[in-house]
Parts: sequence; structure tokens; C-alpha cells
Amino acid sequence: MPARRRTDPVAGRAAVAAWLGGDTSRAVTTTAVRFTLEELADVAPGNAVEVRVPPAGAVQAVAGPRHTRGTPPNVVELDTATWLGLVTGRLRWADAVADGRVHASGERSDLSALLPLQAARERR
Repeated sequence: MPARRRTDPVAGRAAVAAWLGGDTSRAVTTTAVRFTLEELADVAPGNAVEVRVPPAGAVQAVAGPRHTRGTPPNVVELDTATWLGLVTGRLRWADAVADGRVHASGERSDLSALLPLQAARERR
């Protein structure tokens, strides 16, 4: 079953476009992050990896063993600017990991094959 959408896709795409245009206000950034986290859950449904983008949101995604208690074995944690850079294609996964901007643990935590997200990709 696909993840339940909480962010209106029209509002989510508008927030991503606004962020790409330079609007880094909290409301825009939070909406863009939540929308793209929901997109990730749609593209890679599952519960094997917990992606955390504090304070904006978190989602479980990627097929594999379900996690139910304590700290999940597969966790990705990063700040809002890094997350939005990755999902829009402005930042490469390998570069973000090398710079220490992504904290990823577990064998399923490499999201490079899933990013950038089609719905958030910067059009040039």
C-alpha cells in the first residue's frame, strides 16, 4: 500500500520550486522536505530505511525487513538543505557523504540510486 499523502502535491511542487528559486523560509523548506519525503516513500515503498530530516520530517522507505522497535538498523539523517539538494539534483549523494553532510548506517542506507527524485528534479 502506498504511503498516505499528507502534503498536497501541488503545494509540495510549488514549495520545491520556491526553494530552488532561493526561498529558504521555514514554511517553504518544511513543505518541500515533507513533500519529497512522501515522494521517496512512493518511489521506494517499504520500511527498511528510516530517513530523518530534522526538524521537518522523517519517513520509512525501501523494501526489506520491517523495523518496529528502538533505533532502526538502516538510518539516513541529514539537514534540510542537504536533503533538498539531493532530491533536486543540485547535490550528488557521494559528495554529500564525503563531506559528512549525510549520516547513513546500515546495508540499505545508500539512497544514491533513488536520487534525485523525478518530482523534485531541477529542470534546466
